[in-house]
Amino acid sequence: MAEYVIVGGGIYGCAVAWELAKRGADVLLLEASQIASGASGGLGERGVRANGRDRRELPLMRLAYEIWPGLREEIGGHTGYRRLGHLLLIEREVDLAAAPAQVWLQNQQGIESHLLGAAELRELEPKLSDKVIGAIYCPKDGVADHSATTRSMAVAALVQGAAIREGARVAGLTRRGEQVFSLRAVIDGEAVDIPVGKQVILLSNAHVGDFVAEQLGLPLPICRMLPQVMTLRADIPPPMTRLIGHAHRTLAIKPLPDGRVMVSGGWRGRWDEALRRGVPIPEQVEGNRLEAVAVYPALADLPVDEATTDRAEMLCVDGIPIIDYLPGAANMLAGVGWSGHGWAIAPAVARLMAEWVLSGERPELLAPFRYGRFL
Repeated sequence: MAEYVIVGGGIYGCAVAWELAKRGADVLLLEASQIASGASGGLGERGVRANGRDRRELPLMRLAYEIWPGLREEIGGHTGYRRLGHLLLIEREVDLAAAPAQVWLQNQQGIESHLLGAAELRELEPKLSDKVIGAIYCPKDGVADHSATTRSMAVAALVQGAAIREGARVAGLTRRGEQVFSLRAVIDGEAVDIPVGKQVILLSNAHVGDFVAEQLGLPLPICRMLPQVMTLRADIPPPMTRLIGHAHRTLAIKPLPDGRVMVSGGWRGRWDEALRRGVPIPEQVEGNRLEAVAVYPALADLPVDEATTDRAEMLCVDGIPIIDYLPGAANMLAGVGWSGHGWAIAPAVARLMAEWVLSGERPELLAPFRYGRFL
C-alpha cells in the first residue's frame, strides 16, 4: 500500500511524485498509457512564459523563474530549457494604449517587463513586419522541451524511490465516508484495487473531469480542446530569435533548436471518433500559418512540415486551473483546467502541492485556485 497515489504521468504527476519522494514519502504514480503521452508530450517545445499571463498566476511564475534555470541539474536529466525572452507584439493603437498598464502590473508582481517602441523592437527582431508598432518584452521568459522534461522528471522520481506503473488506467474509487480508501485500475485488461494509504493526487488532465463527475457526482466548469501545433520546414534560418506572442492575433511562434519554426497559439483540431484522436482541420492550419506570415513575412514560402492536434487540453471557464480538495473526497487533491498554459508554472505548483499534501496547510500562492471560487 502506497501512502500517496498519484494519477497521471504528465508533468504535474511526475513533478509532484518527485517532490514527494525526495521528501521521503511513499509514492505510487499510475499512468493510463505512457509517461508524457498526453498534453505534456508531443511536437515542438512549450513556452515558459509570464508575459500576458493571468494576474493570479504571476506569483507562481515568479517562483518558477527561480526553479527553471537549475532544474536540469536538480533532476539530473534533460529539460531543453532556454531563456530566450518573450515579445508580445502589438499592431493596433488600442493595444499600445493599454500596454503600459500591463507592463506596470507585471513589474509589480516581480516579472521584469518593458514596453518597446518600434525602433527598440527591431533592434531585437529586425525581420518583423512593418505593421508591428511595439511590444511588451519579458527577457526572463523562455522555452523548454516538454516531452524530455516530463520523462526526466519521471526518472528523477524513480531515483528518489517513487514507483511508477504505466498502462494502469484508473476507472473508479472506493470511499469510506469522504475518504478515498482505494482506486480501481485496469492493468493488462484486469481490474485491480490499489489501496490508498493517505492521499490521492489526481492530475490526469483530460481524464479528471469525467472521473470526478462519475465518481463524485461533481461537475467541474471545464471543457476539452484539441490545440493545434505545427512546424514550418527549415529551408531558411528562423527569422525570429525569441518566443513570440501577439496582443490580438491568435498566434505563438517559437524558433526550434533544429531550425524549424513552431507555430501555435490557440487554433484547434476536431475529434475523429473512428480514429479516437484529434485530427487537424486544413482551414485552421492555413489560418495559423497566415497569422505567422503576417508578422514575419520571411515565413511566407516555408511549407508546413507537420501539424498535430492529438494532445487534448482542458480549459477552465475562467482561464486558470482548479487546484483543490474536492467535496466528497477529503483526501483527494485534484489539479485540472490548466487552459493550455500550465506548463511554465508546473515546477512551482508541484512544489507547493507537495508541501500542501504533507503539511495539510494550503500554500497562500494556491489560494486563488480554490474550487470554491465558483460557488
